[in-house]
Amino acid sequence: QVQLVESGGGLVQAGGSLRLSCAASGSIFSINVMRWYRQAPGKQRELVAAISSGGNTNYADSVKGRFTISRDNAKNTVYLQMNSLKPEDTGVYYCNAFISTAVASWRSYWGQGTQVTVSS
Repeated sequence: QVQLVESGGGLVQAGGSLRLSCAASGSIFSINVMRWYRQAPGKQRELVAAISSGGNTNYADSVKGRFTISRDNAKNTVYLQMNSLKPEDTGVYYCNAFISTAVASWRSYWGQGTQVTVSS
C-alpha cells in the first residue's frame, strides 16, 4: 500500500514564503511524474506544478516565477517552495504521484492535503 503524506502548510502573510513537502511510502517500485494541485473554497482543483522523474518542470501561469517544484528521488519526496505568496494562493494543496509498486502497475495516488492560508 502506498501513502503520500504532505506537510508544511500553514498561515502566512502576503509576501511570505512556505515550503511544502510530500513523502511517498510503501512498496514503491518506481515514481514517474509528481504534481502539486490546489483547491480554493468553491473552486475546482487546479494543477499548480509538475515534475518528471528526470526533473523537467511545468507550472501554472499564476505561479510562474514565484513557486519552485523539486524532488528527491532517493527519499521519494517532492517539494513546493512558495515565495511571494498572495491571498489568491490560499487553498488546500494536494500532492499527486504516478507510482508503480511490487504488486500493481502504474496508478495515480493522492495525499490528504495540507491547508495554505495567505492573509492580506
